[in-house]
Amino acid sequence: MTVKYTKDHEWIKVDGTTGTVGISDYAQSQLGDVVFVELPEVGRELTQGGESAVVESVKAASEVYAPVAGTVTAANEALVDEPALVNSAAQTGGWFYQITIADPSQLDGLMDEDAYKAYVEGLA
Repeated sequence: MTVKYTKDHEWIKVDGTTGTVGISDYAQSQLGDVVFVELPEVGRELTQGGESAVVESVKAASEVYAPVAGTVTAANEALVDEPALVNSAAQTGGWFYQITIADPSQLDGLMDEDAYKAYVEGLA
């Protein structure tokens, strides 16, 4: 599986034509304690860069943007009952939704893990 990142700190783990989307560990650390997550509905069509979810923390509310275009096939309902999963497992159990990737070539414009680490280090 390949993991790609956006400059807005979303990650997408790609397995064939399915992508699993969440926010990076860096993003959750910047947000602080997550208290609410609004997930997209299954079947919703997303556009690349369009708003796909909302995450609220004790500090602020932030939009989560779709790293690629596609159709939502699953939402992580565990986050509804336990939004703190975003803090404790941002890049594993704290995923937001799964999407069928409409155009795999859009992944080429995203960063790999090394490029994302360098990007985050540049923000410090």
